[in-house]
Order: sequence, then C-alpha cells, then structure tokens
Amino acid sequence: MSKKKKIKDPKDKTVRSVNKNVRSSTRKLNPILKGIVGKKVDVAIRNLTFSDKRISQDVKKTITSAVANAENNFQYDIDNLIVKEAYCGKKIVMKRFRPRAKGRAAPILKPYSSVTIILTESKKMESHGTKS
Repeated sequence: MSKKKKIKDPKDKTVRSVNKNVRSSTRKLNPILKGIVGKKVDVAIRNLTFSDKRISQDVKKTITSAVANAENNFQYDIDNLIVKEAYCGKKIVMKRFRPRAKGRAAPILKPYSSVTIILTESKKMESHGTKS
C-alpha cells in the first residue's frame, strides 16, 4: 500500500523556482502572474521591470532565479525559455490590531503568499511546404 514513485521523464524540460514568503495577497499577485504566462522570459522580465505594481519586483526575482536554475543545472539556452506556468498560493496571515474609538479594536490582516514559476524550453517547429 505504498505510493508509486514518479519517474522523472528525461524529455520533460521544465525548470521551477519557488519564492515562499512574498508579502502580498494572492488576489494582488494573480493578475501579474496571468500576464506573464506563455511569454518568453526576456519579454516577461521586461514587462515586470516597467510595471508600476510593487510586488512585480519579487516576481521578477523569482523568474530570474528560475532562469539561473535552467542555465546552471540543465544547461538550457536562455533565449528559448518561455514561462509555462506561474501561480501563487496562500501562506500565513499575520494578525495585528488597530485601536479604535470607545475601547474597540479593528483587525489588520497581513497576508503572505508563495509564488511558483515553471519555465520550459521551446522548440522551433519546422514547417514543410506552404502555408494553407
């Protein structure tokens, strides 16, 4: 009754990078991550560089780390890397309280998230014949 171990397929060309404690909510991260999925790495980094969202710098660091992993561990060509998946998940929520009128207190929630970036190497498709 033991689990079968997954055998890593050598044809599976994915590289992952995880940033575990990002000081932002998943609600603010999701639109940024959806904007970079399917794009080449250099285009995604350029878009994040000029984004006016504060959290885009942390996402950019995670992508840069994934690119470094691909280059160092798997010897992939940086020019062929694309962002296959980008998603985030909830982590801890720090709870603080703010004093209010008449001795009451209002909660302040400070959420943390984890960002996962998965890169893959794209292959150039060779087409034979004419367009139709």
